[in-house]
Amino acid sequence: MTTLLQHALGADWARLPPALRLHYSPGASRDVGHMDIEYPRGMQPVLWLLARLGALVSRRGQAVSTTVEKSVAGARMHWHRTLRYADGRVQRFNSVWEAGPTGHLIEFVNPWLGLQMQPRVVGQQLHYRGVRFVCRVGARMLGIPEWLVLGHTTIVETALDDHHFAMDFRMTHPILGQLFRYAGQFRAEAQGGDAGDEGGPESGGDGPVPDRAAPAGASPKSSGTSASASKTMPSSPRPAAS
Repeated sequence: MTTLLQHALGADWARLPPALRLHYSPGASRDVGHMDIEYPRGMQPVLWLLARLGALVSRRGQAVSTTVEKSVAGARMHWHRTLRYADGRVQRFNSVWEAGPTGHLIEFVNPWLGLQMQPRVVGQQLHYRGVRFVCRVGARMLGIPEWLVLGHTTIVETALDDHHFAMDFRMTHPILGQLFRYAGQFRAEAQGGDAGDEGGPESGGDGPVPDRAAPAGASPKSSGTSASASKTMPSSPRPAAS
């Protein structure tokens, strides 16, 4: 089975380290770990509204226990994110990936609103560059410049070993600066039997997220938090311009 990401990356798929190939295994898979969520206080009403539309989460937190479950149905990949806060509150953020123009993906947070992204492999990392927001109206796809909404989206995913990876998602407005960020570390677990077909190792059961050194260019603590519950949001390498 060829995954949406494999189709978008083409030959560069083979350059992905094992942990990231496992993260994007065909069929059912999940990631288990912790995330930090941060944003300016003034963004609270905006994020509250966006959460009602199905986008992002509307509560800050550190070392928030997070599970991401993924499944494939036809030409779509479904993402189900569950964040469990220390006080017992739960927030969920679901989305659906679809193929975009050649080399691109579109992540929809509801039937009409999505983000078009371009992935690329950079060393041991996978970088995503936001291209534009889109609004689906019937068979038409209307483009919305990033600066008109929350700004430019970047995602950096870094392999830590054969099963663990760090991720860093940011939205940065050209005038207002960084408006939203979540980052963390996860263990990738393939729940189907296809992981080996894609070159990724088989995974077994839950395990602690390793405390590893940050990628080059980051602060000594890696992007996001580890299972040791680091309380400081670190810096992360900025994606290279495409």
